[in-house]
Amino acid sequence: MQRRAFLGLALLGLGACTTLPRQRVPGTTPSVPDGLDGPYRLDSGDKVRITVFEQTALSGTFSVDQAGYIAYPLVGNVAVRGMTTQEVAGALTRGLKNGYLNKPDVTVEIDTYRPFFIMGEVRNPGQYTYVNTMTIETAVAIAGGFTARADESRVEVSRRLNGKTYTGTLPPSALVRPGDVLKVAQRLF
Repeated sequence: MQRRAFLGLALLGLGACTTLPRQRVPGTTPSVPDGLDGPYRLDSGDKVRITVFEQTALSGTFSVDQAGYIAYPLVGNVAVRGMTTQEVAGALTRGLKNGYLNKPDVTVEIDTYRPFFIMGEVRNPGQYTYVNTMTIETAVAIAGGFTARADESRVEVSRRLNGKTYTGTLPPSALVRPGDVLKVAQRLF
């Protein structure tokens, strides 16, 4: 009888340790889908280097503000959130053709990517500068490595794409994208 009671209490205790399924936040998708490694799309925090051939006054580095715009001379505020660098160059070319230059030759390059964020069971959680072709494993190393309580097999990634947030777990070899939020879970035992 005592054995059964002890066994019942032990099973009840283990049952309390199980995790509940995560509730989906409205407007989010449950997992990170394939194909998110398409052309890079600009968002707040990025800086672009714009060059207009033979127009040094129109060339320089411009930051994408919180609303997703860059303030560009002559053209004004240009909405660039979600655009590729080629699409931005096309928009600026059209804007400069509108009464300013006959045949503007505009190139746009990424000067500085927006940062990524890492939290949870790493030694130094926080915001870090994105480096091209960075993996989740590299991001964890930049944040000082895993803590002793980290579940090294579970790194959750939240990624915004086209106004939607995707959340899911990815392997350590997966690429980090600018703006990603990585969360290293705590292991249960």
